[in-house]
Amino acid sequence: MSSKNQYKSLFNMKEIFDQLSANCSKLTTTSYSTSFSFGIYFLGKELRQPIYAIYGFVRLADEIVDSFHNFDKKYLLEKFKQDTFESIQLGISLNPVINSFQKVVNEFKIDHELIRLFLRSMEMDLEDKLYTQDLYDEYILGSAEVVGLMCLKVFTNGDESEYNRLKPYAMKLGSAFQKVNFLRDVKADHQALNRNYFPNVNLAAFCDNEKRKIEREIEEEFNESLVGIKMLPLSSRNGVYLSYIYYKKLFNKIKGLSAEKIMNERIRIPNHHKIGLMFDSMIRHKLNVI
Repeated sequence: MSSKNQYKSLFNMKEIFDQLSANCSKLTTTSYSTSFSFGIYFLGKELRQPIYAIYGFVRLADEIVDSFHNFDKKYLLEKFKQDTFESIQLGISLNPVINSFQKVVNEFKIDHELIRLFLRSMEMDLEDKLYTQDLYDEYILGSAEVVGLMCLKVFTNGDESEYNRLKPYAMKLGSAFQKVNFLRDVKADHQALNRNYFPNVNLAAFCDNEKRKIEREIEEEFNESLVGIKMLPLSSRNGVYLSYIYYKKLFNKIKGLSAEKIMNERIRIPNHHKIGLMFDSMIRHKLNVI
């Protein structure tokens, strides 16, 4: 075989590995989140794989701190962090999920500070903390708002003026999603993981007044973020809107329950309801009434 053909063969092997990596990121997303999977499916075709890559990366980091209880989580997360930045520099990782992510980071020029902030929030989950307002804001910035900004980098595809215009709305949407997650998961976070993200709230005596205060913050962020969703490019608007209405439905369900109730069960939206929301989103998008 000529050297030229050998090089071509090696290049094709890298393409195969990159496709394997992309498949792993997609499988990670569909395995862990039906709601985000539905949302991604309704993005433009060219956007789906980059968003799978981002979600797969953040999901894997989240699992390190939330699920791997019989292992040295601090070591695993530090190794994950080192591998991530090394892969971005080299343009490859033997971890398929990280390999898929680094490709998106390099292609869409995602700011490395967004990744650092995200990983810092994951490090915060390794420690028992009494959350002040500042720590609460820091955690939400890193765990949710910057993830929205990573996705926005893909949606705006190098258009820096559009990215900057939509940035505040993407951050509000990420924050609203995270706070809904906090309320949905409050039982497991408090009882299984000994976590309480809400500042100045005693979950052992969580009351309806405290719950309503949190809900007012979320309501304001949902309202602000919808303004930005309407300004998104058509290729991303429908998928993001679908995620929005799913979380809004979940939020409304939580709002209808007492603080005592959500401290005793995890609130869910059944899959058949998610499918109904999906078709409603499609119709609204086609009629341009979101």
